[in-house]
Amino acid sequence: MKYHDFLKRVEERGEYTDPADAEKAVRTVLEALGRRLTGAESHHVASQLPAELKWFLEQAPEPAEKLGPEQFIDHLSAGTGESRESAKWDASAVLTTLGEAVTGGQLNQILSELPSGYAVYFGKPELA
Repeated sequence: MKYHDFLKRVEERGEYTDPADAEKAVRTVLEALGRRLTGAESHHVASQLPAELKWFLEQAPEPAEKLGPEQFIDHLSAGTGESRESAKWDASAVLTTLGEAVTGGQLNQILSELPSGYAVYFGKPELA
């Protein structure tokens, strides 16, 4: 998937009226996700994304921070100053698009590294 296509899908899925808001959501959510994955897994995910998105995932310090999905949303909310509902909306728009952009096997790897409960944000509630 190309960068423009990724952003367009996030923009549509998140119903953002300003493309800059979609870009901000992508940056914020991918950076937060990158901090939850091991360095190796971050690089595997990043290798399947457009070059413009790789940096956000690969800048995380080791070791990965293991936060449950509710704490992940709290972290996003605190980092952006937005409500928890807005943070959930951003997470869902970005992570569902990410789930479409990577292979099924890669998505399974991501979900296996994260504590249970994240699948719903990747558009896979049946895996939760």
